[in-house]
Amino acid sequence: MKTGEPTRRALLRGGAALGIARLAAQPSRAAGVLYAYVGCYTTARRYARGDGIHVYRVAPETGVWTHVHQVGGLVNPSFLVLSKDQRCLYAVHGDESYATSFSVDRNTGFLTLLNRVETGGGNGVHQAIDSSGKFMVVANYGTGSVSVLPVRPDGTLGEQVQLVPLPGLPGPNRIEQASSHPHQVGFDPSGKYVVVPDKGLDRIFIFSFDPATGRLTPTEQGSAVARSGSGPRHAAFHPTLPVLFVLNEIGSSIVTYYLEAEHGSLRPVQILPTLPSDYTGENTAAEIAVSAGGRFVYCSNRSHDSIGMFAADPGTGLLTSIGWISSRGRVPRFIGFDPSHRFLYAANEQADTVVSWLADPSTGRLTPTEQVVRNASPCTIAFATL
Repeated sequence: MKTGEPTRRALLRGGAALGIARLAAQPSRAAGVLYAYVGCYTTARRYARGDGIHVYRVAPETGVWTHVHQVGGLVNPSFLVLSKDQRCLYAVHGDESYATSFSVDRNTGFLTLLNRVETGGGNGVHQAIDSSGKFMVVANYGTGSVSVLPVRPDGTLGEQVQLVPLPGLPGPNRIEQASSHPHQVGFDPSGKYVVVPDKGLDRIFIFSFDPATGRLTPTEQGSAVARSGSGPRHAAFHPTLPVLFVLNEIGSSIVTYYLEAEHGSLRPVQILPTLPSDYTGENTAAEIAVSAGGRFVYCSNRSHDSIGMFAADPGTGLLTSIGWISSRGRVPRFIGFDPSHRFLYAANEQADTVVSWLADPSTGRLTPTEQVVRNASPCTIAFATL
């Protein structure tokens, strides 16, 4: 048994006491059919068993998934995002140098490939679309750069309008931090700034975004320096407070930053471990998610194979740990909410499963639904209400 397992089992028992019966008491989702799109790793280099993008119809009351479509012939569609109007879906492809666009059939949820465009860098790992829907920003993990691609009116991607290298000294980890490794791009709620956690350089880069041209310009601060060897991976903004939560992959920690909105600067104010104090094994943190109202923050731990749960102070955004729950599978790479924020999902990459929990909006606790979707090497999930 792993150290830390008693803690997680106790939480599971506590969560069960909340009762799955709450499902029936939850309000109905708005009109429309909910679809889940699951991207997966496909190559031997990734020790993968996946075969593209899978599409599922999701029952609104129960959260049950039904498989309806699969897009094969794809290499490592490792992160997926939908356009603001949900007419198109966009993928970046692990270990490759391009992004792809797909049209979404609003009657069936099916995908049709539109086009493929080079990103100007290698191993695209994350992408984000600006609030106007006119530009997509891509993090090129393998080559230490960020690219900006225009999104045309028909949903296809255009040739890049900017490629931004990320300068700096590598961190101390010779294997994971040999060079710049941007792992995510994200817009702040105002759409004015783009933040880029760089795992290789132990920095969070900050850019001003020009909505007219799509161009990125470093802010006066330029970047926030993280703890040496921590490896910033993913970040999430609080929905109402000027607060950014940054998840450190190597250090297995969460840092709370305050955003100074006028100048686009970040100031660290708190750091917490993502692991229980009695766990002494290896771990890397993967994904971070914030509840709809910003009251709770969740992160995934690989090797510990758990989801860490934190309560956010409504006035300051500072976090307090409220426990851990098993991810019910190995290597939970992705976690995220459905649009209603009733369900939190984990993609257990090495267990070939997608697992769901009911998220209690008042306590933040997670209750397993006992629903397990079998999907080989899942690594990302995107939702659309059509």
